[in-house]
Amino acid sequence: MNELLTTLFSGDYGLAPGTAETVLFVILLSFVIGQFIGWIYMVTHEALSYSRSFVSSLVILPVLVGLMMMLMSGSIIVAFGLLAVFAVVRFRNVLKDTRDTSFILWAIMEGLAVGTLRCSTALIGALGVGVVLLYLRLTGFGTRHRYDAVLGLQLAGDNPTLRLQLARIIDNHCARATLASQQRIGAGATALSYRVLLRDPTRGAELCRALENTAGISEVTLFLREDEAEL
Repeated sequence: MNELLTTLFSGDYGLAPGTAETVLFVILLSFVIGQFIGWIYMVTHEALSYSRSFVSSLVILPVLVGLMMMLMSGSIIVAFGLLAVFAVVRFRNVLKDTRDTSFILWAIMEGLAVGTLRCSTALIGALGVGVVLLYLRLTGFGTRHRYDAVLGLQLAGDNPTLRLQLARIIDNHCARATLASQQRIGAGATALSYRVLLRDPTRGAELCRALENTAGISEVTLFLREDEAEL
């Protein structure tokens, strides 16, 4: 036990490779670090494309890579054999988010570190990368909050007064609004679509009611950003 603690907190290469104790240690440490990576992913995940199987793969991947590195370190023949096997393997799912790729690389890096008995490097690396990812999540780094909703409606006729009323209502409820599309749909009606930044996202229903209560405006829809599916 003392030897294991010394390996964790004092330096690398504290265990002899190839022994049963070392293999068990690599499996346990890789599993713990994989759990840490999985929890960080769940806490920082914001997109809609969440997958439980992907989180599970983040847990098992460091264990597999760690064992692979232990096998490769013992024999060059085994190393080339494993490389040939991994060359045949293909991922069945395409990653939709570049952030998911970062987590895959993180898990592989941790497995490599533990598998080569660089245990203190693996622990420090896991904590360091975890802190960076949490910082990016908490600060919202890289976010450009220009619009938070899409407003759709139908306008009867082409009355300048009605257009002025529409502009006044939108201005009262929105900090920013941009006309995204305009289409004639027959009988003098016009379908309009706006990208808007609401002054108060919790009061979107008031905007819809104000538009619906205006004569000449119908088919009012408001899609908030969190309601939009990821393509």
